[in-house]
Amino acid sequence: MRRIRPARARAMIRVGVALVALCLGGGAAAETVVLDHVTLFDGTGSAPRADQALVMTDGRITWVGPSGRRPITADATITDLRGKFLMPGLIDSHVHLGLVDGVDQSFTKYYDRANVEEQLKLYAAYGVTSVYTLGTDGDLIHQVIADQRRVGRIETARAYTAGRGVVYKDSYGGVPGLEQSVATPAEATAMVERETAKGDDFVKLWMDDEFGTVAKRMPYAVSTAVIDAAHKAGKKAAAHIFYYDNAAELTREGIDVFMHQVRDRVADPALTAAMKRRGTWQLASTLSREASFTYTLLPFVDEPFFARGVAPSTIATLKSQERQQKLAASPLFPKYPPVLRNAMASLAAEAKAGVRYGMGTDSGPTARFPGYFAHWELELMVKAGLTPLQALTAATGTNASFLRENESGVLKPGKWADLLVLDRDPTRDIRNTRAISAVYVAGRKVPTIWETCVGRAADACGAAKP
Repeated sequence: MRRIRPARARAMIRVGVALVALCLGGGAAAETVVLDHVTLFDGTGSAPRADQALVMTDGRITWVGPSGRRPITADATITDLRGKFLMPGLIDSHVHLGLVDGVDQSFTKYYDRANVEEQLKLYAAYGVTSVYTLGTDGDLIHQVIADQRRVGRIETARAYTAGRGVVYKDSYGGVPGLEQSVATPAEATAMVERETAKGDDFVKLWMDDEFGTVAKRMPYAVSTAVIDAAHKAGKKAAAHIFYYDNAAELTREGIDVFMHQVRDRVADPALTAAMKRRGTWQLASTLSREASFTYTLLPFVDEPFFARGVAPSTIATLKSQERQQKLAASPLFPKYPPVLRNAMASLAAEAKAGVRYGMGTDSGPTARFPGYFAHWELELMVKAGLTPLQALTAATGTNASFLRENESGVLKPGKWADLLVLDRDPTRDIRNTRAISAVYVAGRKVPTIWETCVGRAADACGAAKP
């Protein structure tokens, strides 16, 4: 008898439930919505298809196909989307939640449930309907995620967490106020066992020395212990890296994904071949992070698409001469332009070599803004040499496939109806991801960034101009 794998079995059950809901249609509890006559990108990498329809019932997709073949659905709400573009909601594979108020960062002051959920709401407004939070979470994140998965039909971005990532004692990584350091392989193993038992979706480690300003990086004996313990727990292991030599060794050790690019030099054929051979992904390139460090004043502070998502006091702080002078005076400031160039070239080299890559921003710490940075990241990925279709696939289907718990990212029956509706086609111009017409989470509309005005009266930001 053929054995069906658990993940496949779960998918079959979801599709079966979706089809039953579609066939029964009109049940007292069923809520069916049809998006009709729309150009549709399904997140798989296939080219967009014109004149499509998508049916969703009780928050899950039940049918996708040509509008002319759409099944009759009793009591459905039908929305005609002629001229619009439909795609899965974006997934940001590298964020940090609850760390800031404006541009002031402090885990001990700001990390609480209200701040975490407010940021998840802002991500959704920008069309980012899932985020992977990378190793700077307190234990409350597990209750937030448990509640999301219990409810299902939520109204914010879905969260998946690496909990407390593993930091080597007195080295680079983590955040002040959150205990997460280890000194030995045995301590690393014990920490991974403890954290995965809490429900972490994956495990993170840091290996860096901040341009040599930190005395030591995580030793390989410790990173091996982290990776082995994660795999023993059935979890994938993710790494913050900067240096080529660390990336090469971690690939050999069996790391599953990198959450930053090699940045001290460009990834070469030896590294990309090893990554492809071992199945190591580049899940996040964080080009927007590196780009943000090249400015004393971010170039988009007056753009409505950005300004609607932050308070006026935050914009004033960003524009202050004191802040700009402090950034310019940093001895690290001149180092960032070549770092950005190396990161972009490394992504291009990996893509050409066939390494799997996703989209991630490292947004959430000070001056790296939730939601907006995902759109900037996509733009920078295209500037690095990817096509818009490749960048969009990375930010949807590829990112979703990293975690079996993520039931979104592609427009297929059984998946959550986490959707982004745009006024213009982003496969023609990647900046069209900003032309947000509607965002759906679990089949229900949530306020978009064009309906958001942070820190002011609802009408203070003026008319929406997607």
